[in-house]
Amino acid sequence: MSALSPVPALDVLATGPLATVQDAGRPGLADIGVGASGAADRAAYRLANRLVANDPDAAAVEITFGGFTARARGDLTVAVTGAACPVEIDGRGAAVDSVLRVPAGAELRLGAPTAGLRCYLAVRGGIDVEPVLGSRATDLLAGLGPPELQPGSVLPAGRPPAAFPTVDLAPVPAPPEGDVLLHAVAGPRADWFTEQALEALSGSRFEVTAQSNRIGMRLDGPDLPRARTGELPSEGMVPGALQVPPSARPTLFLADHPVTGGYPVIAVLRAADVARAAQVRPGQHLRFRVQD
Repeated sequence: MSALSPVPALDVLATGPLATVQDAGRPGLADIGVGASGAADRAAYRLANRLVANDPDAAAVEITFGGFTARARGDLTVAVTGAACPVEIDGRGAAVDSVLRVPAGAELRLGAPTAGLRCYLAVRGGIDVEPVLGSRATDLLAGLGPPELQPGSVLPAGRPPAAFPTVDLAPVPAPPEGDVLLHAVAGPRADWFTEQALEALSGSRFEVTAQSNRIGMRLDGPDLPRARTGELPSEGMVPGALQVPPSARPTLFLADHPVTGGYPVIAVLRAADVARAAQVRPGQHLRFRVQD
């Protein structure tokens, strides 16, 4: 690219409730108190990058409940995956889970999704913001990485990869709109809970409350009473951990979860189900199928 050529970029005009830059995260730093963070729905994030032939860990934009608008600075190739949201390029409808061309000066708009919660916008070449501790992910809990996006943010595109997109459309199902079944294994502190609590976890519906974000989902449902008194020393936490505080109402940890926690973990989601959980909206209900 010559010195006279502008760097291709997205000029952010609107962000909706929350838009952040995310990638594959910062794994392996828990010993210094840094969580992995990264895309909440890893499957949708990877699909977006795959569609535009990016490296699997290229940075993309994670958009919560739509409302995102950006103007292309230069011709761009993009893909939108995850939640089923309406997509427009200069007012013309476009498809999710497909390869899209956004000409220079055109506005890309993502509306509120009809199903699911989080969309992923990948730009061919990746979002080339400054990495922090080897990652471009925004960690809301730790305050690491690029700041939350705001109108006026500029997202430069990186150098396009040598490979080219090989498919135009990925036919994947939209996130479910009703009850969502999540598979889990018994947690490391399942023995801290009564038999009634374990039965309630596997046999009841839990509502996702409005007090939910990238850190975790607060759930409302039957109490999960303990069989023991007292508290644990802090111990390591992972995405998908279902932690139960003294209120007896569980919290399901997501991408920006704390590295350690002192409340007992009754169950832990399988890795694939953490991505499914990240698309569940407040007001929807979860069911858990727990295996020993």
